[in-house]
Amino acid sequence: MSGVFRIGVRLVQGSPVPKPFLVAARNISGKTLRGSKLSKPKPFPYLEKQYTAFNACLDVLTKNTTSRFDENTKVVVVDGPIAAGKSAFAKELATELEMKYFPEVTMDNYYINPYGYDMRKLDPLLPATMQSVDVAKFLQDPTHRNVATFQVRMLVERFSQYIDALAHLFSTGEGVVLDRSVYSDFVFLEAMFRNGYISKGARSVYYDLVKNTFCDLMKPHLVIYLDVPVNVVKERIKKRANPAEVGSKALTDQYLKDIETIYKQQYLKEISTHAELLIYDWSDYGETEVVVEDIERIDFDRFDKDDPKMRDWVLENEEDWTEARCRYMNKPDLMNSLNVPRFDVPELTVSPDDFKAWYDVWYSAPGMQYRKGYNEDCGDTGILTKMQADFRNTL
Repeated sequence: MSGVFRIGVRLVQGSPVPKPFLVAARNISGKTLRGSKLSKPKPFPYLEKQYTAFNACLDVLTKNTTSRFDENTKVVVVDGPIAAGKSAFAKELATELEMKYFPEVTMDNYYINPYGYDMRKLDPLLPATMQSVDVAKFLQDPTHRNVATFQVRMLVERFSQYIDALAHLFSTGEGVVLDRSVYSDFVFLEAMFRNGYISKGARSVYYDLVKNTFCDLMKPHLVIYLDVPVNVVKERIKKRANPAEVGSKALTDQYLKDIETIYKQQYLKEISTHAELLIYDWSDYGETEVVVEDIERIDFDRFDKDDPKMRDWVLENEEDWTEARCRYMNKPDLMNSLNVPRFDVPELTVSPDDFKAWYDVWYSAPGMQYRKGYNEDCGDTGILTKMQADFRNTL
């Protein structure tokens, strides 16, 4: 059975402190304890319908945002080293808690367009500075000129997914379980920097993006870290025989040790100032049911408004909750905050000629000439009568 360590437990004594407007019950419940579901407003179709100022005003009056919430309206993140078993565990946990599962972000999110065409096929037609780098390429050639672009793009994709997770939570009341999140992305950035895979300048640009974007997010309620020592990680990598990982130049002992060190000495300490933290020895894996029991014992509502714990989720009134919801429904505005002008890092800049060559090839690919739903060559029909674009598709 897996071992467990928990950070952030304290007892509150004396008279109860008056609290601001709270909307969720104090505990997360597994599906066996939840029983019959309370009547709620139906989920808002945030993927198909734009959330307007009129919707927001109406929701403030009817308390439609918070009335969707229940004890499981929470953000849970599963983290851990490579080959820890996060994906299988996170899926099981989401099922047990009746939450929506968000898989780990990959570069497929960026390179495979809405019509299923893999943009990496265009590499032979592109200048070297504009060719793709994904996890597989990084593992085989960690000093590739475009590795810095790859890591920045991973940050962008994780930021985008986290916005989607918050939009889902606010629009449906359903909690979310993420396989890694934007908050732990820097672990890999730092490990890459320590091993000479990216430059000091690229690292500086990365943290400029973090500084300009993370202030708009709400941190997770709970982080679950699956602890696996480096020797076990190496055994699992060898056993699963992923072609990109076999003989990888990137997955050195030092790189794997740096990932473990940064996770434990920096990320877990920082995230535990806001979120509840459960750490499990996952060397021999563990039982999801045991983790659910531990989660059910956590009191998420024991902190007052001046405590940094859960501070992002302690809001004064319905107007504040609706304002937060509006923020994540307006995804393009948040994504625009990634536009940080930095032109002093050679590996993150390209010449006008290279950009023009990329643009001409990229936007001539199948499904790329127009917005999703308006490409007749990909089978789209009724184009002349369509009234609405894919407003959440920002990139």
